[in-house]
Amino acid sequence: MSRLLKLLTPLLALAALHSAPAQAAVSVQYYNRDSQIHIWEAWCGGSRYSVRFDANASGTTTIPGEGPCRVKTPHGEVRLGQGAHIEIKDGKIRIQ
Repeated sequence: MSRLLKLLTPLLALAALHSAPAQAAVSVQYYNRDSQIHIWEAWCGGSRYSVRFDANASGTTTIPGEGPCRVKTPHGEVRLGQGAHIEIKDGKIRIQ
């Protein structure tokens, strides 16, 4: 029985990893210089999300899905990858 268990253990481990749900997200560090909150649409991995940047604040926001993500602002779309550092001023995103 011990030999059979040794043979099956790697297969069971592989099956467990394969059945685990993949959780991906893109974290973005930001500094919003504007005095207003910005809530923009983002597309990641084929899904649409809302992303919020608090007014006069710096922080990190997480967008669910696989990156890179596209964020739609009034001034056009910006492509953001994992760990991006951005600055927001006058409603525009500038990648640092």
